[in-house]
Amino acid sequence: MTNDQYIQTVKYIKQQIVNTRYAVSKIANKELLSLYYNIGNTISKKVNNEKWGSKTIEKLSADLQQELKGLRGFSATNLKYMRRFYEEWKPYFNILSSENEFGQLSTDQLETDRNSISQLTTDKLQSTDNEINQLITNGFNDLFIRVSFTAHYEILVKTKTLEERIFYISQSAMNIWTIDTLKHHLKTNLYKQRKTFPNNFSLTIADKDKSRALASFKNQYLLDFISLSDEEAENERVLESRIVENIKKFLMSLGNDFAFMGNQYRLLVDEEEFFIDLLFFNRKLQALVAFELKTGKFKPEYLGKMNFYLTALDEKVKQEHEKPSIGIILCKEKSNKIVEFSFRDYNKAMGVATYETSKKLPDAYKNILPDAKTLKKLMD
Repeated sequence: MTNDQYIQTVKYIKQQIVNTRYAVSKIANKELLSLYYNIGNTISKKVNNEKWGSKTIEKLSADLQQELKGLRGFSATNLKYMRRFYEEWKPYFNILSSENEFGQLSTDQLETDRNSISQLTTDKLQSTDNEINQLITNGFNDLFIRVSFTAHYEILVKTKTLEERIFYISQSAMNIWTIDTLKHHLKTNLYKQRKTFPNNFSLTIADKDKSRALASFKNQYLLDFISLSDEEAENERVLESRIVENIKKFLMSLGNDFAFMGNQYRLLVDEEEFFIDLLFFNRKLQALVAFELKTGKFKPEYLGKMNFYLTALDEKVKQEHEKPSIGIILCKEKSNKIVEFSFRDYNKAMGVATYETSKKLPDAYKNILPDAKTLKKLMD
């Protein structure tokens, strides 16, 4: 056997292992969701028909622990979560016909029943969001069972509308979000931010890539990992340096598909140097993404400079197989109407977003409270 043949064999076996692991974890998660849904069904009926209260649920949890030594995940709190999981999703599953104690929601039905979640498109969901409707009709059931119960419950308690829930479940499954990533996107209200993000993508990006591009950006970025005093908040270089210092957290704000290429990225045009504040590459879009940082309010002239940068990137940096570059102006404030007017007559894909940071304690108050180290010593 040649070395190349051996390497191909290793790759083949590795892929087999990865595929099997994924299939096993998917089946296991589907079974757990079905179990929790059915337990939630039982508890819901007991609460409604037999007037079970918190003490009874606590007793149930304790008895289960006694019956099954080492059992985890069935605390009274989690049992209440299961009840809510069942009650929130019950209206969208038309498959609860059994009178059995656990409702017998089979895992096959949970995955494939076309009279359940898919029926939302006509009966339950009046959405004008084409992307959401497309998710539902193109296999949302499969996405639903790929999301962990913990993530499902996080979504249930942090969202209000069905459209939001479908969005976060789908994004969690497709992008393999961790719980921390999901919490971050819920906290920053990604669903709303992506819908209000001003851009000119409809005129500058191919139809097949538009929805993907819109899903990659949002209207406001919460940079709560950055603390700036009033004086520092006016300095764009300070903001840039703090982002670079916390680049991992900034990448979480952007999303899974962004790779950092550098700050003050140098472009040479006709022997003259130009520098882009932050440059990234988006794997999903297969495009360079330039960020320009502005500590004040958006001004129309910012787009002219960004348009120039994107032209230079496309000519000098972009590789043949990559899509045209995208530019994002990240500023402290903006008027959407001014942004809309400013976009006219530009042929490069651009968007304008705002950011929010934490603020440092004003200088006048710095010496009033002890610092963190002193406070820890006092507490110890």
